[in-house]
Parts: sequence; C-alpha cells; structure tokens
Amino acid sequence: MALMREALLWEGASEGRVRCRLCAHRCLIPPGSRGVCGVRENRGGILYSLVYGRLVSQALDPIEKKPLYHFLPGSLALSVATVGCNLRCDFCQNHVISQYPREHRGGIPGEAVAPEDVVRAAKGTGAPVIAYTYTEPIVFFETCRDTGVLARDQGLRNVFVTNGYMTGEALDHTRGWLDGANVDLKAFSEDFYRRHCGGSLQPVLDTIARMVEAGLWVEVTTLVIPGRNDSEEELRWIAQFLAGISSDLPWHVSRFVPSYLSYGLPPTPVSTLRRAREIGTEAGLRYVYLGNVPGEGEDTTCPSCGGTVLRRQGFRVLENRIADGRCSDCGQPIAGVWS
Repeated sequence: MALMREALLWEGASEGRVRCRLCAHRCLIPPGSRGVCGVRENRGGILYSLVYGRLVSQALDPIEKKPLYHFLPGSLALSVATVGCNLRCDFCQNHVISQYPREHRGGIPGEAVAPEDVVRAAKGTGAPVIAYTYTEPIVFFETCRDTGVLARDQGLRNVFVTNGYMTGEALDHTRGWLDGANVDLKAFSEDFYRRHCGGSLQPVLDTIARMVEAGLWVEVTTLVIPGRNDSEEELRWIAQFLAGISSDLPWHVSRFVPSYLSYGLPPTPVSTLRRAREIGTEAGLRYVYLGNVPGEGEDTTCPSCGGTVLRRQGFRVLENRIADGRCSDCGQPIAGVWS
C-alpha cells in the first residue's frame, strides 16, 4: 500500500505554492516544504499526506477512556493514530508521537495498515467504534475518511478525539461517516492558545458549535493546569460558552499531571476540579465530570430526579440504569447515544 497520498482540501497558489484548507492554520506551503503539522508536503505543486495508512498506534480501549461517557457506554473502541499534530502544546501527554516529525528531522514512522484492515480488526474484536485519537485526527484526515466510510458501511461508528483546530470545510467532509467527538477546549484565552499551543481559540469554539449543529454527539474536555487556565473566571467562561450551545454538552474537567515541557508545574489540586464542577453546574451544564481523579466525579446522574443512571469506576461501567435513553426511575431523557 502506498504510504503517500494526495491530500484532501488544498488549492494551488502562486509560485508553485499550495494552500492547505484542512486546519485553521490554512498553511501556505512553498514547494518542498511541509505545513505546521509536519505531515503534509508540497511536492511539485501538489499537496500530499505523508501518513496515509501509516499507523503508529492501534489499540483496543474502553470508550470511556476517550473520554466519551454518553456514547455507547461500556463499549470498546479500536483506537488508531499516526504521527503529527497541528498544535504544539507544551503540556502534551502524547508528545512522543504528536511531535515526532518536528523532533526527528521530519521522520515519519509507522506501519502500513490499509483502511480495510482497520475495519476488519474492529469487526474481529467486536468493537462497535473506531476512534481516531492519541494525536490529532485532522492531520491524518485522508486515512480517517477512507476508514470511516468503510466502517459505516459495516455498521460501525466513528469518533474523533480532537483539538478542534479544523476548518468548516474539513468538518463538512465528515458528513455521513463521523458520529461523535471529544473536543479539547484547552482554555478560554487567546494568549493561552498562542503561548502554549501555537494556535488560536476561536477556531476551536467554532468547531464545537458546528459539530453540535451538524448533529454529532459532542463531549468537551478541559485539562485544568495550575496557574494557566484554572481561575474561576476562566472556568466560568468555558462553562457559560458550553451551556450557551447546549446544557446537555458533557464537560470533562481533567487533572493535569506534569508532562513534556511543563514538568515544572504542580499537579492540579482536586479541590480545583471540584470547584470547576460546581461552576459548570451553576452555569447550567447537566453533566460535568472529573477526569484523572479515580473514584470521584465519574458517575452520570439524572438531571431530573438526581438518581445515578451510570455508575463508573475508572474506565469501567459498573451499572447502567438507562432504558431506551431514559432514566429508569423517573423517565427523564438522558442525552447521548445509547444504542
């Protein structure tokens, strides 16, 4: 299988350059050069993906690990990734693969795995979901698209775990095969995105709103980092933004553990996450979860009667009391994808 494929969503520009329209950077790439992601290259005035079918990870995960708490709970997801990312977060927990091309002189490792093989593997394990995750799925979009279309034909679902830094055109190309996403909303500050991620805030906000409008199931994760995005004011801005889109948007507020270029920072106090949960609830969000805090803030409660409808421990579902999408006690609809 060829490990290089002409890219989707690009156009020619002057002097042999090409304009990539896949992510919000909209890179203008000279001949022989690559975009910010490090895996899309202009060769002779044509933009190519260098990671098509070149997987560096293929693993079977609980869907709760994505984290997706309202999407086929208790299911397994076959998770796949290539190297590369269109952001440069200095706290990245998967930097070994996300930043590989930048840190290894443009190297593109990976095993050749065809979309058909990924779908066959998912079917063989009984996993009803394929998750495009670990790095940023938008940078291996051609693999996602080809795999996703085949997966849908075989009755499987497809989900992104994404930083949301994509264009509206890219999202339009997911219609008919993408079912859901967990989007990282890393902060509510342009300065944070520029300084710590190498990007901007607004495209991520636009993606969340567009995904919900398109009918995808969406959950949002914020890694709460001490001294950077953990003020009550900023957490309230995030909560209010999400509630303004839908009170049914699940929000995962996750504990930061020092990583990559941010080892000098302390882990997030659990008390900060508890307060973030209170802020989310005060803003009108019905489902706010604590992440990376085993044994706390993992259960789903009915927004009407307050009963526990999904009881979890880590990534395991211990009890599911949702029947036909409703609370078994009071009949209140529980937002999500349940069957």
